[in-house]
Amino acid sequence: MFKDKVLLITGGTGSFGNAVLERFLKSDIKEIRIFSRDEKKQDDMRRLYNSDKIKYFIGDVRDISGIKSAIYDVDYVFHAAALKQVPSCEFFPMEAVRTNVIGTDNLLTAAIDANVKKVICLSTDKAAYPVNAMGTSKAMMEKVFVAKSRTSSKTLICGTRYGNVMCSRGSVIPLFIEQIKAGKTLTITEESMTRYIMSLEEAVELVVFAFQNAVAGDIMVQKAPACTIGNLAIAVSELFNVEAKIKVIGVRHGEKLHETLLTSEEFSKAEDMGGFYRIPADTRDLNYEKYFDKGDKKVALAKEYNSENTQRLNIEEIKAKLLSLDYVKQELASWKK
Repeated sequence: MFKDKVLLITGGTGSFGNAVLERFLKSDIKEIRIFSRDEKKQDDMRRLYNSDKIKYFIGDVRDISGIKSAIYDVDYVFHAAALKQVPSCEFFPMEAVRTNVIGTDNLLTAAIDANVKKVICLSTDKAAYPVNAMGTSKAMMEKVFVAKSRTSSKTLICGTRYGNVMCSRGSVIPLFIEQIKAGKTLTITEESMTRYIMSLEEAVELVVFAFQNAVAGDIMVQKAPACTIGNLAIAVSELFNVEAKIKVIGVRHGEKLHETLLTSEEFSKAEDMGGFYRIPADTRDLNYEKYFDKGDKKVALAKEYNSENTQRLNIEEIKAKLLSLDYVKQELASWKK
């Protein structure tokens, strides 16, 4: 499906962009364009991959002119550019708005003007029942791409929503490993806090699944297991064969005890596709009169799908999941030496 096609990845120097490159570079895709504002990471990628299939574009999604210079003749877009750190977005919420909301609108406007065939926008579990600035900005991003999908006939616009990606930039597992190697106490927010866990490869497969199956305005969600932060810390320390002390520091700015992938409102209309859920777009128009007399009992009866009621991994299962990650295997190898 990607044969002789051109793919643009916004935020392409991040963890997701690198995982996409690993997935597609050996395929018969014609070209992969990396769009980001980080020239140092682009240079690192250029040296690492040394491939003529990859083209690099410096720019920021906040500036539509930069996007337009990169999106000509592009067939597909994976939109991963975002501010993702909860604390930084909490202190600088307008920065999250400029990148996550306005930046997405810029990207979609440019994509429609350039007759791009498909755009997949990447969202997060924090967009469901958001309690922080990052999640709120991502929730608005979802509203933006769903609204754009209604008025775009040539460009199919849809999105994905997934939970924590293990070992991605700024995530907790690399922090635990760093603390173990330095002989420090592991710091956790709250032992009973639960988080979805998935690999970068699984996140890429979710985007590919959306690419193959989504219709305009859909949000595709991958079913994922979860674990408590306390058990995750224990699992990492057991893998490294140390009895690390654990200190509970308390919940940080804007954090929830449990994360939600589908709200009860979404769950009531979601289509179960096996390992995935499809949340169809609300296609109602502004003529709300007919909804004053009719409600939807399914919404009242539906439960949300969150990290507390999904499959819960025990410590041994968490260790097996961690051992599937190249990053963890490399860190273990260097630790044992």
